[in-house]
Amino acid sequence: DMLRLLGSLTKTVSRFGLAVLNVGMLGPLRAIGRMSRGITRGLAARAAAKRDLEGPVKDLWLVVGLGNPGARYDGTRHNVGFMAVDEVARQNSIPLKKAKANAQVGLGKIAGETVMIVKPLTFMNLSGESVGKISRYYKVPRQRVLVIYDDLDLPNAQVKLKLNGGHGGHNGMRSIIEHFGGKKDFPRLKIGIGRPSNPRITIVKHVLQRFAREEKEDIIEHF
Repeated sequence: DMLRLLGSLTKTVSRFGLAVLNVGMLGPLRAIGRMSRGITRGLAARAAAKRDLEGPVKDLWLVVGLGNPGARYDGTRHNVGFMAVDEVARQNSIPLKKAKANAQVGLGKIAGETVMIVKPLTFMNLSGESVGKISRYYKVPRQRVLVIYDDLDLPNAQVKLKLNGGHGGHNGMRSIIEHFGGKKDFPRLKIGIGRPSNPRITIVKHVLQRFAREEKEDIIEHF
């Protein structure tokens, strides 16, 4: 089930413009890239499950995209997690709406699994507040919380899937780990945004800039 869901999500995000799948850190799941292509070929988009978000949901996955809320941050590198889960929701006909815990959420099916898309509407550095509350409310174990976010150390449009690890200096991930009691054993899909080519541009300015034209072309090439 994990292979099928993560494979389907990775394929969707890759089509969103992340052309290269790097599975070097996956250990026993090293072949997920090849497997996901075969699995997802036979998967059709499924309509959103019409279920009450106020009640318990059995065997739920959380698919969390990280970003900052507001039009000011739309299309910036730091918001590529939001962009990715928006595309996951679109391809799987999952409507997103505002819900509790200061997050936009949507419930549906991906690869036969019940999935809740989550976009924390706190600012990035407080992402763990929403993710922690939602995971506790729905009793979702950490191992079924997939977080999608930007990574400076990967080239633009490259993707890396890991099953655990630290925050790597990413404040959104730092917040989530803190709200998981310091536990790091949850999957994450990192999307490369690269480091600034101009040494005079600070990291903060780089991540809050919108993608350059050539970077956008990389993103949409395999849309």
